[in-house]
This record gives sequence, C-alpha cells and structure tokens, in this order.
Amino acid sequence: MANISELLSALDVFTRTPDKASLEKANTWLQDFQHSPEAWSTCNVLLLSPDVPPAAKLFAAQTFRTKVTYDLSQVDPSNIAGLRDTLVAALQKYSAGPRTIIVQLCLAISGLALQFPAWENAVQTMINTFGVNPATVPVLLQFLTLLPEEVHTNNRIPITDYEWRERVSDLLAANSKQVLDLLSMYIQASGVTADVQNQAFKCLRSWLMSGEVSTLEMAESPLLAFSFEALASENLFDAAVDVICELIHETQEIDDNMPVIEVIVPRVIALKPLLTTQRDDSDRIRGYARIFAEAGETYRVLIIQHTETFFPIVEAIGECSAYPDLDIVPITFPFWERLAQVIGKRTSVSPLFQQAYRSVMQVIINHLKFPPDATPLVGQEADDFRAFRHVMGDTLKDCCEVLETESCLLATYEMIATALSQSSSWQEVEAPLFAMRSIGGRIDLNDEVAVPKIMDLIPSLPNHPRVRYAATLIISRYTEWISKHPAYIPVQLQYISAGFEDTDMDVVAAAGQALKYLCQDCKEHLVDVLPTLHTFLNTTGSRLCQEDKVQIYEAIAFVISAMPMEKAAESLRTFSLDLLAVVHNVATSPTTANDGDLTTICNALESLEVMLSVIGSFGEELPAACQNTCNEVWAMFDALLSKYCKDENVAERSCRVVRYGLSFFDEAVLPVAPSVVARMSFSFEASGVASFLWIAGKIIGRFGDRENPDLRGSFKEIYERSTQKLVQLLQTQSPDTIPGVLEDYVQMLIQMLQQTPDILFQSSVFPLAFRAATATLNLVQADPVFAALDFFLSIFTHDCLEPVNNLPPNFTQYARAIQTAFEASGPDFLGYLLTGLVGNFPPESDPLVVSIFRSITAMWPTQVMAWLPTILQQIPSSSAPNEIKTTFLSDVSTAINNKKFDKVKYAVITLHRASRRIRERRRTGALVP
Repeated sequence: MANISELLSALDVFTRTPDKASLEKANTWLQDFQHSPEAWSTCNVLLLSPDVPPAAKLFAAQTFRTKVTYDLSQVDPSNIAGLRDTLVAALQKYSAGPRTIIVQLCLAISGLALQFPAWENAVQTMINTFGVNPATVPVLLQFLTLLPEEVHTNNRIPITDYEWRERVSDLLAANSKQVLDLLSMYIQASGVTADVQNQAFKCLRSWLMSGEVSTLEMAESPLLAFSFEALASENLFDAAVDVICELIHETQEIDDNMPVIEVIVPRVIALKPLLTTQRDDSDRIRGYARIFAEAGETYRVLIIQHTETFFPIVEAIGECSAYPDLDIVPITFPFWERLAQVIGKRTSVSPLFQQAYRSVMQVIINHLKFPPDATPLVGQEADDFRAFRHVMGDTLKDCCEVLETESCLLATYEMIATALSQSSSWQEVEAPLFAMRSIGGRIDLNDEVAVPKIMDLIPSLPNHPRVRYAATLIISRYTEWISKHPAYIPVQLQYISAGFEDTDMDVVAAAGQALKYLCQDCKEHLVDVLPTLHTFLNTTGSRLCQEDKVQIYEAIAFVISAMPMEKAAESLRTFSLDLLAVVHNVATSPTTANDGDLTTICNALESLEVMLSVIGSFGEELPAACQNTCNEVWAMFDALLSKYCKDENVAERSCRVVRYGLSFFDEAVLPVAPSVVARMSFSFEASGVASFLWIAGKIIGRFGDRENPDLRGSFKEIYERSTQKLVQLLQTQSPDTIPGVLEDYVQMLIQMLQQTPDILFQSSVFPLAFRAATATLNLVQADPVFAALDFFLSIFTHDCLEPVNNLPPNFTQYARAIQTAFEASGPDFLGYLLTGLVGNFPPESDPLVVSIFRSITAMWPTQVMAWLPTILQQIPSSSAPNEIKTTFLSDVSTAINNKKFDKVKYAVITLHRASRRIRERRRTGALVP
C-alpha cells in the first residue's frame, strides 16, 4: 500500500502544472517503479480497485504491457499461466472501456502469448472468452487487430528468431482461416453496428498487412465483395478503402495472384463512373483516388501488357490528377512516375500512353497556375503552394520519360505563345515557364529545335515580376546548353543584368543565381565580360543585398578560374583589392568602428571567401601579381584582429578567409605563419572565440613538421596560452556553453599530437590540457565527443606506452607526462567516459570507448579497480541500474585478475547494451501525461 500511495502521488504531479524539476522527479520515480518486481502485484491491485483514479488504472495497464515486454523473466515460469489469467480477467473487467486501457491490456496479452509457448490455443481462448457475447466482441476485435501488429513489430521482446517463427506459426498462420470466417460472420451479422463493422475491417487490414491472410483466402470469402459494397456506406467508406488498398497491395506478386486480380480489377474499374457522379464529395474522391492509384502502381506491368483491359484505370487516375483539390492530386504522382519508368524501358510507346501523359502534363501546368490577382495566396498557404509546385515539377519530368523532352518543351512553348497572342493573364504565361524550368535538367544539350525557340522567346516576355523571375531561373537551368551555343550569351546576359535593376527582390535573387550558373558553365566565353562585371559591382552592386553580391562574386570567380594564370591573378587581385580596401580602411582608422562598419567588413570578407573557395589555388608557384600579396594581406588582417578580435562575426569571417588563404598561398604562407599563429594566440586569449583555435590547428596540421624555431615557438605559445585560457573559462562556464571552443581546442591538440608531440607532452600545461579535453566528454554534440575520443585513443595507444626497450629517449618523457596527467585526472576521465557510454555518446563511438577502456585497464589495472566502485556509484541509476553496474564491475575485475584484457572489451559492450535497453525502455515507457 505504501507503493500505491507513492505511485498515486507521483501520478498526481502530471495533473497539475509542475515545475520541470518536479516533473522529472515524478517521471523518474514512475520509470523506476516500472522496473521493480513489485510492479506486477501493485498494478493488479490498481486495476481491480474501483476507487483508483482513471490515470492510475491506465498507468497500471501500460505498466503490464511494458513489463511483459521487458521483465517477464521476473515471473517464475510456474506463475506465467496465472499472469495470463490475471490479464484476461482484467480485460473482461474493462470490456466496456476505456479504450486506452483495453488497448494496453490487449498488447500485454499479445506480448505474453508470443513468449508463452505453453499457451497453445491463445487465439481460440480469446475467441471463446470474448467472441460469444455481443457486448465483448469489440474487445475481441481489438485484440485480433493488435495481435499481428505486436507480433511483427515489437522487436524489443527478448526471444530468438527460431522461437519467434514458431510462435508466429502458432498464433497467426494457424488461425488465419478461422479469423477470416469470424470476421465474415461479424461483419454480416444481423443487427451488427457500423462500429463493429469498422472494427472488423481494421482487423482484416491488420491481418492482410502482416501477410498472414492470403489474398486467395480473402477472395474466396464474402469479405472481398463486402469490402467493395461497403464503399456505398457513409460510415464504412474509409475503412473499406483501407482494406481494398491493402488487398491490392498484397497482390503485387502478379503471377501468384492472377485469380484474385481477375476478381479485383473489374470491381475497381466499375468505380470509375463514381468520379463523375460524386465529384462534389472530395472525401470520396480522395478514397477512390487511393484505390485507383494503388491498382495502377501494383498492376503497372499488366497495364503495359494488356492495355485495352487495364487502361480504364489509367483514365481514372488521370481524372483524379485533374481534380481541383491539391490535397488529392499528389496521391496519383507515384503512379505516373512508376509507369513512366516501365514505359521508358520499352522501344515503342502506345499512343494511348502518349495521350495520357500529354493530358497529365496539361493538367499539371494548369495546377501550377497562381490564383487570380484578386485572390492572392498569403502566408503559410503561399509557402505551401510554392513547395507543392516543385513536387508537381517532378511529375513533369516523368512526362518527359514518355513523351521525350523536346516534345514537352515545344508543348509548353506553344502554351506561352498562345497566351501571349491572346493577351492572357500573367498566370497563363508563368505556369508553362515554371514547367520549362522543372524539366530543364532533362534537355538535350545539342537540341536545335525547342531550346532555341525558348531562348528567343525570353527577351520578349511581359515585364511582370513573377514572369521575369520564372524566365530568369530558366536561364540558370539551361546554362549548360547555352555554353554549347555561346551566341545566346549576350542576350541572356543582358536579360539577367536587367533583373538586378528590378524592384522585386525575388527577381534580383534569381538574377544573381542565373549569373552564377552562367559564369560557372560558360566561363570560357565570359572572360571579356569581366571588366563590365567589375564596373557593375562598383555602381549597381552597392544597391544589392549581401546574398546577391556573394552570388555575383562567386560568378566572377568562376570566370577568373577559366583565364590563363597570369591574367587570372591580375583579375583576382583587382577584385580582391576592392574588398580588402574596406578591411584596411576600418582596421587603420583611428576611431572605433560601429556595428554598421563591422557588418560592411564581414560582407566584404564573405565575398572574398567565396572567390577564394572557387579559385582554390594557382599551384605551387605563385604568379607575379600574387608574389607579395600574402604579406600585404596579412598585415591588414593582423591590424583588424588586434582591434576587433572580440567581435565574433569579424573573427569568424576573418578566420575563414585566412583558411582559404592557407590553401591559396601554400608555401608562401611560411614567412608570416609565426605571426599568424601568434595573432591567433593573443586573439583567443582576449576573446575566447573558437575560430582562432581552428586556424591554429590548420596551420599546425599543415606546417607542424617544419624545423622552424619561430614557427615552433608560436605553436608552443598558442598551446600554453589557449590551455590556460580554456581552464579559466571552464572555471566560470559549464562545457555545454562552449562546445565549439572545446571541439576546436581538441582538434588543435590532435594536430599537435601528430605533428609536434614533443611540444604537447613536454609542456608543463599538458595535465591541464588533459583535463580540459576530458571536459569535452560532458557534451551531447557528436563532433566534439568524437574529437575527444580520437585524441584520448591516440594518447593511450601511443608507442611511448609500449613496454619495449630501445624507445626514443623523449618517449620516456612522453610516457611520464601521460602517467602524471592520468593519475591526476583519471577518476574524472573514467567517470565521464562511462557516463557518456551509458548516456549521451553517439552509438558510433562505442568502438572508441571500448579501445580506450581496454588500453587503460591494461596500463593501470590497480588504479582502475581502485577508482571503479566510486565511479560506478556516481553513474545515474536511470542509465545503468545497480545490478548492471555490479555485473560490469565483476566482469572487469575478473578480466584484470586473469590478465585477459580482451575480456574487458566484452564487459564494456555488455554494459553498453544493457544500458541501451534501459534507455530504450525509458524512452518508450508509457507514462500518463
């Protein structure tokens, strides 16, 4: 009774508006209770007690389901039959509801039947218990509906594959015919209610989906005919549609199911006239669309082989595609895609299919039209429609599979020409333009018929923003074709340029995108245009938003990349100096820059970054125009960061440019590299911004093997200064507030371990670095955790720890440094390692943890066994209950005592698997909200 009182108190927390701590405390208590052996009897008392609140009864039923899944081993085998009787009796008690309790008890009984082979006649027992009294038939139907779902989907039940197959045969296959007969009887019984009939349909669908009822068995029963007849019923329509669709789906093995298909198809085709007579009822049209689409997808091969017989299904799907409700239209899209895939593999196409896809194309383009200006779409509705247009665009590509792209392009061209000749609305022009853009990826780059017509048409289109937007994006999609037909470049470039003058920001954005792709694909033809682009940037460019400017600079970089190296270097210098002038002016100004100035700097740096990312480098030997640039540019950045390193945006943008500068200048960076690392060191010390460590790591990785005293001195300096700074940060901030800093710091340490291990290990700050890296294991983000685990694995498997003679002299110092750091921070490190393993570490990290733990136990077995009991006590029981910890400690102790350190691997794996099951149980545990 004490348990019941506590349980009711914990559940009561959820009925109020608790604070987070109270909610988590109650939740943890309830989950721990569900683990306990006492939960069996306590929940039975709750279900049988009339005065217990409904939430407690539901929780009791949920707990039974959970414990049957996870904890049946807690029940003595001789008592399992009694547990079965208890659950069946509880289901009888709640046969009138609530439904939530019925569902949980049915799931519990299903899970028990799967694990209790001695219960040989489980289905018959339930039929005998609940199937005779009309009042309890709904309970039986609920059980029979859930049984195949639970048997086939609850993979958390601990049984072997062999046991599972045996029980599936006993529970499902052996009873399928009886279940069909039972459903046939109930669904046609005198006085049967629509609710019972719906339940019977849901049960039938569940057995069909599980594959335990054969389609032939169903076809030979009255249920097939009744399913189609039920479509006439308002109350049974949805359930009947579900069953028919599932039945059709289950006949996808065509050769094995032809007798059933021959029964189904005439009934499906007979529904076609209803698309006209019931056109005003969108819910019914949706159901019919599902049936026709399922039949079309399943029988698409038969549609090709026996076109005359099956083509009415294609016609019906075409009618559904043309329906004005855009929630219904997508139901048909998979059919058109899959049929097109089949047709596309054939050497000839029936005229019937060609006409069908022409109609679909016309229908889709009609759906693409924006509504009249008088009733515009706004807000989420407008966003949804734009997103759906792209989905419809994919179906237009399917049309190209059947009709050939050239034919589709000419058809859309004629639509636009007709609309222009009749002075139609802009919507009539824009929709086929969108279609042209959608199918642009399918065009033949050597097309000389359709695409030239489109290119000639674009400059003469109406100057409406939506039309101009669509036409500009057509250019961006067709740039590969334009590259092979360079005569069209001047006209299209002029059209794009005019787009930058438009007041509509979407048109401007489209122009930026089009220019980028034109320059990318036609770069060899645009070298002479570069001065014009430079003038454009210095005039019109000032009015563009930053996103559009970035696209233009990216476009320019593509053109530069196609030029001879010397000319390319001169051009890059010209455009770069414009951007660097902004940096220089602010960096050297005697006054402090305001937010606007700093934003301008960041924008210029972003543009420079995108140019460098496209160009990459000019190779090992820099052209003359770039010989002195590295020193000059770094002087500007050094001045900028000395003043504004605390501004995160400036810091990040500057470091990204520096990163690309390292790739661009390569060996030419060496003279300034010590200065760069020093600046990163001072800047991180002043600001704590992660980007400075990121760049330091990149430089150490690139030049760490150079015997340059100044460079190595700068490496040592940033290592020691950044470590001291990070330790200070961790004294005032928790690791989860600075995940980026920790990740970039550890990545820098990894580079030092690989390139400059002497600096890493022989510095007095190594124990602090070890402790700082350990803090990274507290994080939930995968990337920093992986970085830390990689770092520690490299340390604990380092050659300096190998017990062999003739190791290099400095390896002794390395080993002593590792030993000192581990003895100082080992308990914390092991605690974080094991807590992460049973907690937030990503699953892919398991091998790293296993290798680290094995290495540590082999190297320091005495310390590990001394620390482990205390460490395990500190791990939350919600992640690893005491019995799991006890098993782990015993397994590790045995492995260490027997000096079989490979056995440690299995101890860690066992701990992780057990904790994962616990976490999964807690995550899916059914608690009452």
